[in-house]
Amino acid sequence: MKIEVLRIGTRLVRDDRVTTHVTLVSRAFGASKIYMYDANPEIKETISKVNKMWGSDFKVEIIENWKDIIKLKKKESFKIVHLTMYGENIDTVQDEIRKEEKILIIVGAEKVPREAYDMADYNIAIGNQPHSEISALAILLDRILQGQQLQKKYSDSQREIIPTKKGKNVITKNASSSD
Repeated sequence: MKIEVLRIGTRLVRDDRVTTHVTLVSRAFGASKIYMYDANPEIKETISKVNKMWGSDFKVEIIENWKDIIKLKKKESFKIVHLTMYGENIDTVQDEIRKEEKILIIVGAEKVPREAYDMADYNIAIGNQPHSEISALAILLDRILQGQQLQKKYSDSQREIIPTKKGKNVITKNASSSD
């Protein structure tokens, strides 16, 4: 399954950190790309550093018009999944979403415009109470990928965590001759 994420909107002060975390969850939980509308471009640099250190070719693209991305992705046969606490419960649609080949997940910041609801193929709620968009994205990705994303290893990483019961065990891989 190909998964991409679209981040709509920003709330000044708190949102650089939240959008960075939405991006990190997207990367770590199996998405290949995130589109960011009205976001701090420094987030792209941060994720580039994370990719270099920990591996991955996860992409960050700053966009001008979120509606154009949705229209483009629909033409490319993506199904649009909008995360909202007002949508259908994930339990009722997760099996259906797993069958899709390509999805674009819309993650809002502030009040999401009505058009996003209308353009979506699925309006999905992780719960019908106020909650974090970061946790909602992580739960959605985990449900549709059934934990497979947590086993992914990157051959291009400079560091790798070796799971341990206590403490920390991080190995540094040999740097390539081009570094």
